[in-house]
Amino acid sequence: MPEGVNIKELLEAGAHFGHQTSRWHPRMKKYIFTKRNGIHIIDLEQTAGKLEIACQFIKETVANGGKVLFVGTKKQAQSIVEEEAKRCSMFYINQRWIGGVLTNFSTIQTRIDYLVRLEDQQARGDFTRLPKKEASKLNEEIERLNKNLGGFKEMTSLPDAIFIIDPSKEDIALAEAHRVGIPIVAIVDTNCNPDDIDYPIPANDDAIRAIKLMTSRIADAVMEGRLGEMPAAEAEAEEKEETAEAAEAEAPEAVEAAAPTAAEAEKPPEE
Repeated sequence: MPEGVNIKELLEAGAHFGHQTSRWHPRMKKYIFTKRNGIHIIDLEQTAGKLEIACQFIKETVANGGKVLFVGTKKQAQSIVEEEAKRCSMFYINQRWIGGVLTNFSTIQTRIDYLVRLEDQQARGDFTRLPKKEASKLNEEIERLNKNLGGFKEMTSLPDAIFIIDPSKEDIALAEAHRVGIPIVAIVDTNCNPDDIDYPIPANDDAIRAIKLMTSRIADAVMEGRLGEMPAAEAEAEEKEETAEAAEAEAPEAVEAAAPTAAEAEKPPEE
């Protein structure tokens, strides 16, 4: 389990600041501690507890061979989502959500295949044989497709969990995840409906430090889940190795038991 976040870290990151009291969602009432200067203050004890539950879920999902898709397209989250997703070797979307990523995955895959073919042609030097204008257009196309698809172009099947920063902004991603039945972990601010999220983490989803803190903890959970993951072939090889070591340890004892004593060795054979 990743090291639990403490209240002091959450306070320093500004995770307790919600939205203005006029912009709140009534379902968030249970996570609100008080209001101050017209702003709702989030109960950080609940934030810490919910974050721990979410991390445990992510860890178990990854340990069972699952994949996680990180989603955060708001300006404050873009670089953090890319950095943390890459750190834990998971997929991410940080520019804009393309409709159908989850509900029409086969069509999205055709665009990814097209991107991969273009990159292969570029790597082989095929573009050098084309007119400069045409080659330039293809290079721009690769750059554009990578901007939108690059974070998940190696995702060959639907993810097993999705982590969202600000579900009120990522409403299409939220709707698609619900439609295909993918569990959702999300940072929910006071203007969000936590009932739409399987594993809500009540916290400020606008402060860069708060986003960084939550996202890094989720990435840590992914990495810990990987440590607990062991492919069947690897497990079988390890079991064989342990058996061989045990047999080797027993071998000297067996040889010693079977070997004749010095007296028996010197005793002349009976006639």
